[in-house]
Amino acid sequence: MAKLIVMPKLGLTMTEGTIAKWLKKEGEDVQAGEPLFEVETDKLTNTIEAPEGGVLRKIIAEEGATIACLSGIAVIGAPQEDISALISGSAAPSGGEVPAAPADPAAPAAARPAGSRVVASPAAKKLAAEMGVDIALVPGTGPNGRITEGDVKSYRAAAPGPEVKASPLAAKIAGDLGLDLDTIPAKGRVMAQDILNHLEAGAAGQAAGPREETVNMNGMRKAIAKNMLASHMISPSVTFNLGIDMTRMKAMREELKNAGIQVSYTDLLVKFVAKALTEFPLLNCSVEDNKIIYKRYVNMGVAVALDNGLVVPNVTDADKKSLTEISAELRELAAAAREGRLPMDKLKGGTFTITNLGMYGIESFSPIINQPEVAILGVNTMADRVVAAGGEITVRPYMNLSLTADHRVVDGSVAAQFLQRVKTLMEHPALIIA
Repeated sequence: MAKLIVMPKLGLTMTEGTIAKWLKKEGEDVQAGEPLFEVETDKLTNTIEAPEGGVLRKIIAEEGATIACLSGIAVIGAPQEDISALISGSAAPSGGEVPAAPADPAAPAAARPAGSRVVASPAAKKLAAEMGVDIALVPGTGPNGRITEGDVKSYRAAAPGPEVKASPLAAKIAGDLGLDLDTIPAKGRVMAQDILNHLEAGAAGQAAGPREETVNMNGMRKAIAKNMLASHMISPSVTFNLGIDMTRMKAMREELKNAGIQVSYTDLLVKFVAKALTEFPLLNCSVEDNKIIYKRYVNMGVAVALDNGLVVPNVTDADKKSLTEISAELRELAAAAREGRLPMDKLKGGTFTITNLGMYGIESFSPIINQPEVAILGVNTMADRVVAAGGEITVRPYMNLSLTADHRVVDGSVAAQFLQRVKTLMEHPALIIA
C-alpha cells in the first residue's frame, strides 16, 4: 500500500524543515531504512531514512522547499499503484493531519487572485528570472499553490512569445551548440556574428569570474546569527585571560597514552572544568526573569565545527563521568554531528560551554556566551614559553584560557577565582581525585 512520506518532527520546538537534498529520484527503488533525503533545520542537517520499501513514485517537495512538520513531501508505493488520493490531499499521514499536496498536474491550476502573495520555490524563482518569465503569472501546482520549477517550464513552453528571426547559418549554429536564440543579443535578425560575440562575451565573463556573489544564509547560519546577536544584546560580558602551565598535564596525557588510553586535551578540559564548576555554581547557572537558576549538574557543551556552521552538543552529567567515558562520548557526539545524525536532545540543556580554537594557533579571543548559560571557556593554542622557575630560566608549554562571563551574575572576582581554580587543577592534575 502506498505511503505518504511527511516532513519529520525532529524535536519539540521544530515546526518546519527545508529539503536540503533528495538522495533518490522519482521512479527509483527504495529499501526500508535506506537514506531517502536530507532535511535542514536551524540546528543541523539530518539524513532521513525511508520508513518502508517500494518505488519513489512522487516527490512533492523539491530541494530548497521549506515544509511544515508532518506535511506530505513524497509518496512511496508499488509501480502501478494508484496514488492520486495521496497526492490530492484526501489521505492523511500518520498522526492524522492532512498535508498540503499539489493538484493533479493534468488539471488546470486555479487562478491567483490579483495582489495575492506569490509562493514559489527558490529554484522556480531563479529559473523564472533566467527565462524572463513573470513569476506572478505562473499557476502553481505545489503545496498550497506553491510554484515549482516544473510549473515555470510548463508556462514558458505554453507561452513561448514571438518567434526570434535568425539567418539560416545562425539558426544552424545555435542548433548545433544547443543555444536558445532568445538569449542572443542582436539588432534585428540574429546573425552568426551575434552568436560569436555572445560566446566570446560569455567566455570573458567566465575567465574573469564574478566580482561579487550573493548567497542566502542556510537555516543553521541564520540561527547562529540570531543567537549570537541575542547573546550580545542580553549579556553584559567580560572576557578574562589566564595562562596555564601544561607541563604536568602533558606528562599525564603521555602516561595515559602509554597505558593504551587515548584522550585529547579537550577531554581533559571537560573533566577538570566540570570539577571546578561544582565548586563555583554561579558559573554553571542561568538567568530567567530576574531569577538565578542554579544547576546541580554539569552538562558540558563542546562546540563542533561543521562545513556550514557549528553545533554545541552536550556531555550530560560530565561532573559524574570518568575521563574515558567523557572521551568516548565526545568522539561519538562529534562524529554524529558531522554525519548529520546528532539527536536533538543532545543540543539542549547545556549549562556551560567549551570552544577550542587552539588547533588554529589562536592565542586569545572573546567567545560569545551560549544562551541561556552565563559563561563560556575559550581554549587557545599551546606554545612553549620562557619562564623563571625555582631560580632558573626554563622553557615550559603554556596554554591560554579565555573565559567570557555574564556580568549580571558573575562578578570579576568570581570569574577570576574560577579561572584560578581551573589553573590549579590543570597544573596539579592529581587534585582531580581529591
